[in-house]
Amino acid sequence: MTKITEGYMPYLGHKTYYRIVGERKEGKAPLVLLHGGPGSTHNYFEVLDRVADEDDRQIIMYDQIGCGNSYLDGCPELWTKETWINELDALRKHLGLDKIHLLGQSWGGMMCVIYACDYKPEGVKSYILSSTLPSSAIWEKEQKRRVGYLPQEMQDAIAEAERTGKYEGEAYLKAVDEFMNRHCYATLTEDSPECLTRPKKAGGEAYVAGWGPNEFTPIGSLKDYDYTKELKEVQTPCLIISGLVDLCSPLIAKTMYDIIPNSEWELFEYSKHMCFVDETDKYVDVLKKWMNQND
Repeated sequence: MTKITEGYMPYLGHKTYYRIVGERKEGKAPLVLLHGGPGSTHNYFEVLDRVADEDDRQIIMYDQIGCGNSYLDGCPELWTKETWINELDALRKHLGLDKIHLLGQSWGGMMCVIYACDYKPEGVKSYILSSTLPSSAIWEKEQKRRVGYLPQEMQDAIAEAERTGKYEGEAYLKAVDEFMNRHCYATLTEDSPECLTRPKKAGGEAYVAGWGPNEFTPIGSLKDYDYTKELKEVQTPCLIISGLVDLCSPLIAKTMYDIIPNSEWELFEYSKHMCFVDETDKYVDVLKKWMNQND
């Protein structure tokens, strides 16, 4: 049985929950996982627990401040990139993570990009940029292009919500649900892993204040996120992962692949936004091979 250790780190007068799978091994840099959102939770990453066994490698996941077991709201001033990146830095120090591989999915991938470009941290062996983006602008453009494939009444409901700033109407919510079903969610069944069906305490305030009301309207603190130019300076090996009908469209993934000098790109043919859920076996194999190449 793989050892699982849970704990809390003090942060900004609050606390950050973390979960460690497996033991630290010489010559095998631990894998640190950054979940999406902002305001999602670590839960879905538990499908990757098996990597600790199969690759004899420690895995660390955590709930970023504002969600899950690190839940917090009523603090709109906290929801900035600095809060979350400093939290990652603090966690590395707290757990003595000198050498790591860093995997970020969606918003977590944005964290990887910000960390690499602005902080230039030592000890990161590689970045795994899973279903993420180089700029808010390209993300917005691609999602709005795809909104154009929804039924006309759904397109109209989204346009009306954006015009009025009222994002709670039934027709609008139905349209967003259809959009996310096409490009984001894995379909859950009674056979889905428990970590995916378990109730989670998402950070709604963190998401809206950090990003915006939906995936195609970035109006929060991250609205000006753009590292398109800076990414060409990143020399650390980067693995880009995306799904064929992912929110991170092939255009977005290829844009990053073209910019980042030392990068590889793996496209998952049967995946939406959570490739590690939709094609777990392939994802685990790709991950193990990549990390062993870059230890």
